[in-house]
Parts: sequence; C-alpha cells; structure tokens
Amino acid sequence: MKRVLPVDTKQQLKAFIDFPHALYKDDPHYVPELYMAQKDLLTPGKHPFHDHSEVQLYLAYDGDKLVGRIAAILNNNHNAFNNSRDGFFGFFDCVNDGEVASMLIQKAQQWLLAKQVTTMIGPVNFSTNETCGLLVEGFESSPVAMMPYNYSYYIQLLEKLGFRKKVDLLAYQFLSEGYNDKAARMATALRERLAQKGIIIRPINLKNYKQEAESLREIYNSAWDKNLGFVPMTPKEFDYMAKDLKLIVDPDFCLIAEHNGKVIGFSLAIPDINQILKKIKRGRLLPTGIFKLLLLRKKITAVRIIALGVVEGYRKMGIEACFYGAAMQKHREKKMHSAEASWILENNVLMNQGLLKMGATPYKKYRIYEKAI
Repeated sequence: MKRVLPVDTKQQLKAFIDFPHALYKDDPHYVPELYMAQKDLLTPGKHPFHDHSEVQLYLAYDGDKLVGRIAAILNNNHNAFNNSRDGFFGFFDCVNDGEVASMLIQKAQQWLLAKQVTTMIGPVNFSTNETCGLLVEGFESSPVAMMPYNYSYYIQLLEKLGFRKKVDLLAYQFLSEGYNDKAARMATALRERLAQKGIIIRPINLKNYKQEAESLREIYNSAWDKNLGFVPMTPKEFDYMAKDLKLIVDPDFCLIAEHNGKVIGFSLAIPDINQILKKIKRGRLLPTGIFKLLLLRKKITAVRIIALGVVEGYRKMGIEACFYGAAMQKHREKKMHSAEASWILENNVLMNQGLLKMGATPYKKYRIYEKAI
C-alpha cells in the first residue's frame, strides 16, 4: 500500500536526507549532498530560514520501501517582499511512478492550502537564494557546486500534475581552450579607466571576512532585487551562507568593486567542490570523507561563477567585464579546464548577450514550475 507520512523523528529526517543515494545509485552523474549540511538546513534552530518561515517534510512509501520525498515550504519573507501569497515545494525526489508523485504533491498542496496560499511554485530549496529549479536540459554531465540534479522523467511527472513553466534558468559553460578572452585581454585597460573614476577592483580580504561579508550582503540585496522571485537575505541567512562559503572561497575568484572606498559590486566564483563530493560516499565526512575533501581540493579543475552584481548607477561602466576578465585570467593561470556561469534568468538580456559574446555556451537549463491551487 502506498502512503505519505510527515517527517516527525530524527530517524525519518535521516531517511529523508539519504533517500536520493538509493534513488540515484546507478546514475554516474549524481553528486551526494553533505549529510551534516543537509541536516542543519532542514532543522529548525540550526538554519536561520526557519526563524521566519515554515517547512513540512514528507516521505512516500510503497509498503515498507521508501519511494519519494518532498518539502512543503511557506516562505513568509518572500510573500511579504513580493506582496504575494505563494507556496513552494522543494527537495522533490521520486521513483518513476505518477501515483507516488501525485500523492507527494497533493500532501504538500494540502499543507500549503491550510496556510492560505494561492500558488504552488517549485522546486526550490528553500528559496532562489538556495538551490532551485528542475533540470530540463543538460543531463549529460554532473551538476557543479550548489546546483541541483534530477532524472529527466521528473519533467513528465510534474507537468502531468498540472505544473507549467514559470521561468527558465540557464547555465553557461566556458571551456579553457574555447572562450573568447577579449575581456581578459582588456582587463588591465578597463581597470585603469575605472581607477581614473575612483573605482578599484580588489580581491576579498579573508582577514577581515566578517566586515567584508556585511558589505556584500547589502550589495546582494540591492543588486538582485529586480530578479524574478527574489527575496532579500536576512543578516543571519547571509552570515550562515558566508560562513559555509569561507571554507572553499578562493580570494582570486572573489572580487570586490569599490568607489572611493564604498563597495558597489562583487563577483564570486567558487571551486567546483562537487568533483570531490562525488567521491564521498553518502555525503559522510567521517571517517574518510574529510581527508578526501582536504587532499583533493588542489586537484579541482573547474569553478562556478555563482554571483556577479553591480548596484544601479554603476552598471554598463565596464565593471562586470572587468570581473569576468579577471576571473578568466586566474582561471587560465591555475590551468583549470572549465567554468560554469549559473544561474542566469532567461530574460536577463544583458547578462545572456554578454556571456554569448565571451564565447560561453548555454549547456544546461533549469525550470521553475508553478500552478494555481
């Protein structure tokens, strides 16, 4: 008998986190999430998202066998900022069974309806500030750091249940031998021109990381505020993310733009830690995973350009090109193989055109779905 149960115990939470390991055990492109990171993310009192919003997790069973999972998410900050009544679903994983998928979605929908929402959006884990989107194109390779992955049959499962496209998110790939490095060659001239206007580009100062992070949060919340579905990060949320990123950040790939000492933009690329996580069984750092993490970091051959933003009033001055140019120079110096710029909203004309001009190839597409409930 098939049934869906709420996650109420520590054992059920463990099963919720571990379910994808069994589901994707034969998929060579699957990358396990770190268990402790997922546990903290999903535990009230551990992750600051729970300070202002609500999450209910569910597990689907067919007899005694675990066959699916889902999270119903009420993001109060999103609704307040966007003046909306949206509900979300995330952490959706399911065997290829329409009945199981329907039962999971129905259970999440019932919970959301009780919260008086009118729209169901997903998958997002928990907002567009975390991993989001369903992979709909680009199943030929593993996801890079902090990007989702799923089987192709998920598309049919969700669309049969009435979900329709809300927006697509694009991922671009640069290959070391293929991209147009005009921006890299122009980086020096661009920096000199910006310096004449009092604008400098510098690497992040890890010795003053806390203060740097505070400045970057202000830029993040102002530079991205027009993006579809955006919700500002609280100080606690940004600090939590910054603390996690500090473990892997490379100052050569985290650049800050200042105008007369005032931070006006930043770009962040992170090493593709997924190249190591693929080798860490079931996402456990102990007993041996921690050593793989430490020993293999220098062998990472790719980066993900995760964020690049400039506040209004300073755009189209060449700062964005300078960020990309500097990142390309370091990428080449470190003899890396590839880079991914993700994700980019499909309707962000300026960013999409800029990436194409630099020789980037759109190679993965992620979709956020919605339906009225």
